[in-house]
Amino acid sequence: MYPKFFICLLISITSLQAQVLFSEEASILGLSNTSYGGGTFGGGISFFDFNNDGWDDLTITSEEGQSIRFYRNNNGQFELVDFGINETLENKTVQWVDFDNDGDYDLFTTTIHEDNRLYENDGQMQFTNITFEAGLQIINNWSFGGSWGDYNNDGLLDLFLTSHRGPLSGYSNKLFRNNGNRTFTDVSVQAGILQDGFYSFCAAFFDFNKDGWQDIYVANDRTPVNHLYRNNGDGTFVEIGSASGTGVSIEAMSTAIDDANNDGYLDIYVTNTAEGNAFFKNNFNGTFTDLAPANGTLMESYAWGAVFLDGANRGIKDLFVSALIDDPSIGLTSAYYYNDGSGNYIIPSGIGFDNDNAESYANAIGDVNNDGYPDIAVLNYEPHDIFLYRNISTSNNNWIKVKLEGIESNRQGIGSWIEVSVNGESQFNYTLCGEGYLGQNSPYEFFGIGDATEIDYIKVTWLSGNVDLIQNPAINTQITVVEGSSLGTSDVGENNSFRIYPNPANDVVSIITSAEMIGGQVLIHNVNGRLLKKSVLETTETNLNVSEFASGVYFVTLENKDRAITKKLVVSK
Repeated sequence: MYPKFFICLLISITSLQAQVLFSEEASILGLSNTSYGGGTFGGGISFFDFNNDGWDDLTITSEEGQSIRFYRNNNGQFELVDFGINETLENKTVQWVDFDNDGDYDLFTTTIHEDNRLYENDGQMQFTNITFEAGLQIINNWSFGGSWGDYNNDGLLDLFLTSHRGPLSGYSNKLFRNNGNRTFTDVSVQAGILQDGFYSFCAAFFDFNKDGWQDIYVANDRTPVNHLYRNNGDGTFVEIGSASGTGVSIEAMSTAIDDANNDGYLDIYVTNTAEGNAFFKNNFNGTFTDLAPANGTLMESYAWGAVFLDGANRGIKDLFVSALIDDPSIGLTSAYYYNDGSGNYIIPSGIGFDNDNAESYANAIGDVNNDGYPDIAVLNYEPHDIFLYRNISTSNNNWIKVKLEGIESNRQGIGSWIEVSVNGESQFNYTLCGEGYLGQNSPYEFFGIGDATEIDYIKVTWLSGNVDLIQNPAINTQITVVEGSSLGTSDVGENNSFRIYPNPANDVVSIITSAEMIGGQVLIHNVNGRLLKKSVLETTETNLNVSEFASGVYFVTLENKDRAITKKLVVSK
């Protein structure tokens, strides 16, 4: 069920078409000659601000023999740029990721024939292929999806790589741990990632049970069932797909992740063939329920990319799905599912998608002209260029866009929860890198707030456990939240917060606090509430030895006669 604030935003079907409206403008915006070509099961597209200038750019994959194309967004108009990356493989995923936390975006690509590529950015958009040195070279892995997350909470982005080679091929999905020195280690076996070989298209890091550890969902193409890896918090995973209700045996293509109903838990949308897609609602208890047959999103076409978005900035998420079908007389060629506010979806006509006659695969959302309304980019087979559906909705609803910059957490803030409260009601976004089917969305998270003119607060909960709170931010703007730059409700009283560094840790941690807390004490408890260590705060910086603690989550509390403040500490060995 949706909060009453969002229910009151419901509009009639007649006015809906005036509120949600898109215009296909790829050619007008400088995106001619941008089809994928041919190839196997299409390719990937990134709608991501690769040069950090505040404008969402486009990166487009291609069939074998053509280079990846980079389109820089110049104030709402795209121009082709050359970064010296002359890669003519049949590329699938293209992702911009700050794997080394140096503040610029590096490029990662996958391919089904040769080796995947990691290009390091020198900060001036000059790139060096470091795949071999980084330990990521795998030949003929048939890699489709790549997803980046921080599975061990050490502040570094790790890589989950899918393989569509199948059983008996000798290839399998891989989990690569980021070592922090520009290298990665294959930890798949010790982490518990199944190595039997599957037809896996893509995967996504997300925290389905809100325990502070990133889990992994994998879309498998019929054989076997989809996998859900629950993170144990000690560097290992257990596969619970069947037990969770998400382990279905379908021709699964996408892993679109979002909090579709603003209940604070992440849901999963998986595309399929004519048998019908799956819409897994999170039940909060480790299980999911497939709502697609009842909520109108079954589709029953030949679906590929999927993405959640708030098309009219109502504070309610809709859903867009691309399809291989190019003839409307055969089946749906795409579907814009409009959320009616009660969790049911309809496909309205006349909102800009009626002339879709292309074979489409990956899609992604970004903001072409920084007007705060999400636009949609779709990668198509020849003879069609990409579709760039510019959002021309006439709702006049207000919005805010939020980008993250991690300090203790990974620099991109991947794996963070962002809560926006309006009139006492909250909506939630979760940050990912690699989602849908071979797609990458804008680094900004979009929040529509309807006709509200004020935002109560923005709350960011980082993977480190830090919480930032921004009270009454300005509306209709985009902001960057830097980790630790504002004080969160979970660890702040009237005075300053405290900081644990490093976090995660394996031996000694420093507790840094304000002068008001001197004379108090610091307590460390385990997750069962058992007190493990106690010390007096004699200065504003106290060092504590935690080397005797096993890997896991602990809670550090600072207390004096006036108040107590608790934060999470991760011990990783």
